[in-house]
Amino acid sequence: MSLGRLFGFSADAALVGADVFIRAPEMRDFGEWAQLRAQSRAFLEPWEPTWPQDDLTRPAFRYRISLINEERRRGETYTFFVFRRSDNALMGGMTLGNVRYGVAQTTTLGYWMGEEFAGFGYMRQAVELALDFAFLHLHLHRVEAACLPRNARSAGLLTRLGFQPEGLARAYLQINGRWEDHLLFALLASDLRPRAHTKA
Repeated sequence: MSLGRLFGFSADAALVGADVFIRAPEMRDFGEWAQLRAQSRAFLEPWEPTWPQDDLTRPAFRYRISLINEERRRGETYTFFVFRRSDNALMGGMTLGNVRYGVAQTTTLGYWMGEEFAGFGYMRQAVELALDFAFLHLHLHRVEAACLPRNARSAGLLTRLGFQPEGLARAYLQINGRWEDHLLFALLASDLRPRAHTKA
């Protein structure tokens, strides 16, 4: 595997790939994040939990950042924003959540991409960086992910990255106000092969 540049857990932490870099969200990202989410709302809502009424406000974002930082300090969840290297444009986000050690040594991957940036291979590169972080830095054994059965784009991404299907979980998550079935996927550290970060 190719490990991008990793700088601890400070505010300027970053993992850098060929065309993207990922780092922890900061308050200075609010304006660009709120604009991207607003412009992509119709594109994202079918795949996400119901948005709170104040979701795109500065106070809600400030609380989000506080929670992200606390969960990171506790080693429970690692949240990243995804940026394009050519112009530092914010394109999306991802989380490695519910990190468990002990006999499990696993985490759950989630991600989203703004509509204008979808379909260009950026998320594949970003997830590869997150997998480097999970397996090579956190030394986890397993990364899990789930997607709606009708979300062919997400299922295809996971498959191309080497995730293996593990079945269907009924009414697994509440998405856009409804309990939805999800396809379950997982990638083990032992599944990995050496690779370079390249565009899909």
